[in-house]
Order: sequence, then structure tokens, then C-alpha cells
Amino acid sequence: MTFKEKVMQLLEQGLAEKPHLFLIDVSISDSYKISVTLDGDNGVTLQDCMDISRAIEHHLDREEVDFSLDVASAGVGSPLKLVRQYQNNVGRWLIVKTTEGTVIEAVLAAADEEKITLSWEAREPKKIGKGKETVQKVMEIPYAQIKEAVVTIKF
Repeated sequence: MTFKEKVMQLLEQGLAEKPHLFLIDVSISDSYKISVTLDGDNGVTLQDCMDISRAIEHHLDREEVDFSLDVASAGVGSPLKLVRQYQNNVGRWLIVKTTEGTVIEAVLAAADEEKITLSWEAREPKKIGKGKETVQKVMEIPYAQIKEAVVTIKF
């Protein structure tokens, strides 16, 4: 079994013990630097990161391979990658960049297995008369058309 395969097996075992956590990204460099990024249905605590780190680190031999290990949570500015992340962030503001180059800042109203639904208010010219009116906009975007989506904080 290669080093990478062993790390992935240990990571899967650690995550199996904590079903509320899920893997966002893992990378292992040529110099054996292991970087694991996690997210969770209810967020990720420091204890969660420590538990996953221990699940990997305590079963690898530093005499065999000198490695470094970094386990962290996906930050607020990290792009969303999985459907589960979108579903966990329903009701929050997103900045979505589509594959066509459109940028939309809106509330994530819904997320299912195929698409997300965004909702926002926009000021548009009145259909009759002068001036502008506030209208509610709704747009559905399939995941295949999302280039990047990031949760943003509105004050």
C-alpha cells in the first residue's frame, strides 16, 4: 500500500467515526506534506480537527516517512465545492460566478441535487411611469454552470 493510499484509508476511517463531517479536499505533496480540509453539517470544531489529525497521525510511522499534517476547516471565504455545502448554507448570502462570466450576489434560497436557487431584490425602471421600483428576482443555476460560489457576510 502506498503512503497516499494509507493516508486516505486512515482519513476515511476517521470520518466514518464522525458522520457530521465531510471531506472537502486532501492533498499530499512530494515532500509528504498532508493537507486536509473539512466541513461539517454543524460546522467544524477544533476538537473535530484534532480527532481527524490523530486518526491519521497515530497510525503512520515517522521513522518510515517524515511527514507533516495540517487538518483545517473550510473558511468562510472558501469556495463551495459539494452539494452538501450548498445545502448547509441555504439562507446565507453567496457571490456566484457562472461559467458565462455573470456575477450574482444573492441569498441561497434552495439547493437540491441538480441546481441552486438564488433570490435577491433589484431596483428596475417602472413598467409604467417614471422612476424605479424594487422587484424580487429569483434564478435557478445548475451546478454545471457555477464556476465559483463563496459565502459572504452582509452587515
